[in-house]
Amino acid sequence: MRTSIKILVTSLMFCTACTAFGAGGGEMSPRTLGADPNNARTLTPEQKARIQYNYGVNAVEKADHISADAARQTDAKKKAKLADKAKSAYAAALQKFLKANELYSGMHEAWNYVGYTSRKLGKYQDALLAYDRALSLKPGYPEAIEYRAHAFLGLDRLSEAKEAYLTLYAGNRKLAAQLLTAMQAWVGEHRSNAAGIDGAMLESFASWVNERSTIAGQTAGLTREGASAAW
Repeated sequence: MRTSIKILVTSLMFCTACTAFGAGGGEMSPRTLGADPNNARTLTPEQKARIQYNYGVNAVEKADHISADAARQTDAKKKAKLADKAKSAYAAALQKFLKANELYSGMHEAWNYVGYTSRKLGKYQDALLAYDRALSLKPGYPEAIEYRAHAFLGLDRLSEAKEAYLTLYAGNRKLAAQLLTAMQAWVGEHRSNAAGIDGAMLESFASWVNERSTIAGQTAGLTREGASAAW
């Protein structure tokens, strides 16, 4: 699953966060920011952080692409090789976001992607801490709520994942739909391999997911946002 990618563009006169959806966007250089590229001292810590953030976003796009390619592979060796390559790319992206936060700790988007890349590396507790930091900087931040819910799923914290879904459903149907798809995948994976999961808990969650899927389908066309969301 991929959510929207945020590319931040900053000028010396006025700092504005711009959002670009989908892949691409390119890297932000000092010249792009309106500063003298030969004199890094003309950049503020926040501007330097935004450059690192944008480098990290590009690395995440690369990692997501490789990860998706790995998921499509039927040859076990190719799948494993690509999975390792994706892991390295996520690790490289994580370092960019950590550097951004070191330079300027108030960027909620960077904390959100520390969570995302940490989760992709299997570091769920680190991910949760990063998402909490993003939400402390921007309460109600929908992308962090959705991403954090994926970490809850990874830790089998189903009640918290359900709470996140209901929050998103009330305010952002598109992200709620993406989370619901992840929940359906979680159910399928654990039905195939239920090791460590109580069977009654699994089926209770599966029933809840099916119920929410039905409700989402019935109400998708009732609002302008629901009609345009990809259910």
